[in-house]
Amino acid sequence: MVLLLKDGRVIRRAPRNPLTRLYRYVRLLVHYVSHWRYKSKAPNWEKPRYTSKDVTVVIPTIHNRPEELRPSLESILACTPAKLVFVTTWNKHEALSRVATTLRMPNSTSPVEIDVLHVDKANKRLQVCKALEEDHVRTGITVMADDDVEWPSTLMPWLLTPFEDDRMGGVGTCQRVKRVVDGDAVTRIFNWLGAAYIERRNFEISATHNVDGGTSCMSGRTGAYRTEILKNSSFLGNFKNERWGRYTLNADDDNFITRWLYERECEIETTLENNTKFLYQSNWTSLVHDKYVLTRQPWYTYALHIATFTSLAFVGTENWEPRNRYILLGAEIAFMFGFTKVVKLVGLFRRNPSDIMFLPVSILFGYFHGLIKLYALFTLKETSWGSREDGDEHNSFRLQKKPARS
Repeated sequence: MVLLLKDGRVIRRAPRNPLTRLYRYVRLLVHYVSHWRYKSKAPNWEKPRYTSKDVTVVIPTIHNRPEELRPSLESILACTPAKLVFVTTWNKHEALSRVATTLRMPNSTSPVEIDVLHVDKANKRLQVCKALEEDHVRTGITVMADDDVEWPSTLMPWLLTPFEDDRMGGVGTCQRVKRVVDGDAVTRIFNWLGAAYIERRNFEISATHNVDGGTSCMSGRTGAYRTEILKNSSFLGNFKNERWGRYTLNADDDNFITRWLYERECEIETTLENNTKFLYQSNWTSLVHDKYVLTRQPWYTYALHIATFTSLAFVGTENWEPRNRYILLGAEIAFMFGFTKVVKLVGLFRRNPSDIMFLPVSILFGYFHGLIKLYALFTLKETSWGSREDGDEHNSFRLQKKPARS
């Protein structure tokens, strides 16, 4: 749709073809029904096939103040995994080791084994491989988690239940953002935008997964995988040497794992940057490079990948009678702001009714989001941490040219 001028005046123009509206809003209506009908498989409480003692948690981190991670790490320990493996850089190994030795164990009669490893450079893929390539993970299930997530004590049974199906290679989590309640206005607004992003992500992933099994990405904030998949030499080799054009890619580790698994009632709490650093780049590689998604999950292709470009917002106009234009405009506004801008955030508003005051911010950000996508398109080679202090120390290592064929 475009903005037109007539006789020096801006006029509104609605699209002549109603299929353009149908194309956009059928997706939303289908997702609305699919999301609210989605149900997680309930755990087998009497005789579960897997328990927390079958789990090793791997946490790659480059946090400069590991003491601040204590609440998150102790929430993970409260779920009593068999082992916790930290992988950091060499210059942060000592500080992290001190914190690891003082973590409060939830059950003194069965303490959780803790290893603290280190690599030379800040690189999440290499940090993960450090834990997997050596004999640090010996359990059937490996959970990879960010260092700032907080787990509920009920997480493990729900996370492990899907693995009772031998065809299940990985399990993702529902998420929500830890809210800031006493910060300044700007901090609270960005915190809410992060919360709204995660809420929409929960909505979209549950909806598309319920339709045809499609998912954009099994988030690296917390995800469980069969250890035999992650420790496979083919996986590790490709994980460390994934390519983007002429370069070896080091970012997007969780997207790689999701794509690898496709070829082959749990919720965690996380934190996002309360400023502009939480902007992200879209990923079309899996659609073009990996034909599985395109051929086996057509609804997901339409609903997520194609919508990446068609959701760019512009103003439309047409030479209708003024009265009819106003009626249509009123109906459109009621539908847009009373349903389409709210439906994905219902869960957020139910938990925090006062968040309704941020709805105008969400609506305005929706239009700005189109510019973010264009920015991402023109900055594909930017792979820095951005939000991590000293995380870019080895940024030239993050996107290096792939070696020439021998």
